[in-house]
Amino acid sequence: MIKKLQSIIYKISPVFAIAAILIIWQVLSSGGVVPKFMLPSPKEVVKAFISDFPLLMSHAKTTMAEAFWGLTSGILLGFLVAVAMDRFELAYKAIYPVLVITQTIPTVAIAPLLVLWLGYGILPKVTLIIITSFFPITIGLLDGFRNVDKDSLNLLKAMGATRFQSFVHIKFPGAIPHFFSGLRISVAYSIIGAVVAEWLGGFNGLGVYMTRVIKSYSYDKMFAVIFFISFISLLLMSGVKLLQKWITPWDREEKEKRFNNNVVRKEL
Repeated sequence: MIKKLQSIIYKISPVFAIAAILIIWQVLSSGGVVPKFMLPSPKEVVKAFISDFPLLMSHAKTTMAEAFWGLTSGILLGFLVAVAMDRFELAYKAIYPVLVITQTIPTVAIAPLLVLWLGYGILPKVTLIIITSFFPITIGLLDGFRNVDKDSLNLLKAMGATRFQSFVHIKFPGAIPHFFSGLRISVAYSIIGAVVAEWLGGFNGLGVYMTRVIKSYSYDKMFAVIFFISFISLLLMSGVKLLQKWITPWDREEKEKRFNNNVVRKEL
């Protein structure tokens, strides 16, 4: 009973924290502590979201399409790079520093160059999303490949299994939880990458909508699109989490065991 109550409290505590922030924000705005032209109230943001809902949906389709193609390409690229780095030590030594360097360059610095080189179409957006999203996938898979149970690998080797068979039966299943950890980060990066690329060039998308409302000083609409982008990112991250639970039930059981053990230790 205590464990169940504790689990419920953990789950609903973020909702109460967000609700408290919104209430404080609304009270400060209604009381005139913060001027409306600097920070519109949550009520005004909701009104702006409802009034521009059809337009936001139209722009969201473009952003989601860019994020989908960029993330899909990033997953394929990350998988191939991780397999190569795990299989060949030379590839690991040569590629790992390059991977780190790609993540130290600010995306806002790369985006204008991509627009200059690739134009105002979907290609520079997809390219930027690949650059931002493939790193967590690659590192997650690589960690998974390199942290599998060595005894299981040795057992298969002793039974005459090939490298491919060891990969299919041991390394790949063992790396799936690591892959989903990277994917949760990458789905959020894919939306942010698409919006950043749209800021600097394009005709449709939430980033284009955002630049237009900023130029018209419609800050209530700007906050509406910011919350909408956050909502999409959280929704996608939750979708990845559900997909992981469905695909890797063994990982969920291990986490529940660890959680229960920790609760028992604290009670002792």
